[in-house]
Amino acid sequence: MLSTVLEHLARLVAFDTTSRLSNLALIDWAERQLQATGARMRLTFNEERTKANLFALIGPEGVPAIVLSGHTDVVPVDGQVWQSPPFEMVQREGRLYGRGTADMKGFIACVLALAPHFARLAESGCLVRPIGIALSYDEEVGCLGVRGLIDDLKRQGIPVAGCIIGEPTEMQPVIAHKGIAHYRCRITGRAAHSSLTPQGVNAIEYAARLIVHIRQLAEAEAASGARHALYDVPFTTLQTGTVSGGTAPNIVPKDCEFVFECRWLPGSDPDRFLASASAYAAELEREMQAVAPEAGIRFEPLVHCPAFEAEEGSAVLKYLEALGGATSGQAVAYATEAGLFQEAGMPAVVLGPGSIRQAHRPDEYIEIAQLEACVDWLGRLAERLCQQGEFGKV
Repeated sequence: MLSTVLEHLARLVAFDTTSRLSNLALIDWAERQLQATGARMRLTFNEERTKANLFALIGPEGVPAIVLSGHTDVVPVDGQVWQSPPFEMVQREGRLYGRGTADMKGFIACVLALAPHFARLAESGCLVRPIGIALSYDEEVGCLGVRGLIDDLKRQGIPVAGCIIGEPTEMQPVIAHKGIAHYRCRITGRAAHSSLTPQGVNAIEYAARLIVHIRQLAEAEAASGARHALYDVPFTTLQTGTVSGGTAPNIVPKDCEFVFECRWLPGSDPDRFLASASAYAAELEREMQAVAPEAGIRFEPLVHCPAFEAEEGSAVLKYLEALGGATSGQAVAYATEAGLFQEAGMPAVVLGPGSIRQAHRPDEYIEIAQLEACVDWLGRLAERLCQQGEFGKV
């Protein structure tokens, strides 16, 4: 089984599925692997039909499935220095190097390698609950693709008992994570010669005042906001990630834009931060328009991935408990697709091979031992789905 996992992972890594590119070649390959098992499959596409989600179902129809979910896109390697080609899997000292090995093609390779085993269990009539396999696009740029996959499952009436998101957690369950939202703020002022600054409206300076306001909101959360001890950063955070504007030192800049983010705890309301920034922007706008009526400030939402907290007593947590996973679990500051599944009424948990510490870095790797642990865990999950007792029953 491990040799098949390694073969699959090498093939998956060879597909450059950086989010700005198409993932169709990978999806076509995965579809061929699953066709051989007799899985029932559905594809959902982006508007341009350059990217696709794949959903496959193995086992009885009409019964709520346990879904194994992974995203197919990876982050860029631009500007990173690698010891080996990033889109060629290389083995060194028990580690497999390559972009996406940990995040999260290692999990996908394990699932696809076990798909024939799942199919044999289904053919024998053993599976009392089907296994779903979900492969999505554009998770890294805002969990975009999986929304269409989830909508399709709901339209088709395909029931889901629970979903396991195979992000790299070192095979330890993650039962909660923060939400994340990104917003772009565009400031339009009035250009002027820098010797005549009172005749202009300096967009960069007004952007700076807004950025300071956002920083003050962040400091207030750190000092007195809600706390959740399970998180390594136990409060809601805000920060400004990019700023651009201006054309020359001797020109009052007409334009500036910046992007800021909020990462909030489950149960918090991220809209209050945008509301506060918008209210302060309205005050600044009145000041700007006293000099230049055409001046203004606009906010644009870019990314919104909901916070996630596992549903107590859900089927998926019962499977974790039965298979030796601690349902107290971990909470993390990064976001996954789990919040979207949970929001859609599909209970989720995050569990997969590899370490998040290796994700997005040059020389990303996964340990072979982690893949072996994942294969063992998935095999035991399939056995559990064949049992008629408390956890296998439908």
